Amino acid sequence: MREKELVMETNAKVLKVRHDETFKRAAAELLVSSGKPPKQIAQELGVSVWNLRDWKKRYQPAGAGVARTLEQAEAENRALREELQRVKNQRDILKKTLGIISAPPETGSRA
Repeated sequence: MREKELVMETNAKVLKVRHDETFKRAAAELLVSSGKPPKQIAQELGVSVWNLRDWKKRYQPAGAGVARTLEQAEAENRALREELQRVKNQRDILKKTLGIISAPPETGSRA
């Protein structure tokens, strides 16, 4: 699946790995569909993040990730709405608590 080419430099040996088109396409598809961060995928595949980015540009059509992106946006909106509701509830509790704490103490005598 991978072709290896040994490149000799002045005092150091560098192993340069060449990936075939099938590997590049699969990596680009994994980047789009997995939902994992590019850095993690790059580490798992043993390639650089920049290679993944380039392969995605080259092998994924412009509209390929739209459906996945829409689903992700809807899920994010749902999570944000839930968080907003939770924060509003906390705020309301704090307002009520502040009202109770700052209210003048009631005394038993009326003047």
